[in-house]
Amino acid sequence: MPKMKTKSGAKKRFTVSSSGRIKRSQAFKSHILTKKTTKSKRQLRGMVGVHDSDRALVHAMMPYA
Repeated sequence: MPKMKTKSGAKKRFTVSSSGRIKRSQAFKSHILTKKTTKSKRQLRGMVGVHDSDRALVHAMMPYA
């Protein structure tokens, strides 16, 4: 049986913590930043956890994570 492949787009976007939680970066942070306030840009920093309803989809895209 051949190995299952990880989706290359998912491997770039998600990381798995040591406890098994899947983390993702925040959206709305890549361009058109001049009209966004400093507070909103600051609050978009860092990683957040993937929502419970999306966790099964991400696991299917990353079978060995």
